[in-house]
Amino acid sequence: MIKIVSKSEDKNSKDPMSATRFRDWRRAMGLKQKDAADLLGLKKRMIQYYEKGARDGKSVTIPKSVRLACYALKTGVGDYDGEHSSKLDLTGLTEDE
Repeated sequence: MIKIVSKSEDKNSKDPMSATRFRDWRRAMGLKQKDAADLLGLKKRMIQYYEKGARDGKSVTIPKSVRLACYALKTGVGDYDGEHSSKLDLTGLTEDE
């Protein structure tokens, strides 16, 4: 069995990436919600739910796949084919909202 150990400062958190951290990630990347959605392969509405932390009054957890994709984009990985990665190119994206 593989055990994943978090380096998170808040060791009691059930959600490793809070709505606030997600929004902060997007803003630090200089992305509009639409740009973040395009890069993550999501609809803009999902970005809004993740940033609000809720959908229709119910709590929304940011999936691990999205959290890992955020990390990849933050480190400059634009795509990965299973063997090679390509650099992230943010030229042509609009400035932060």
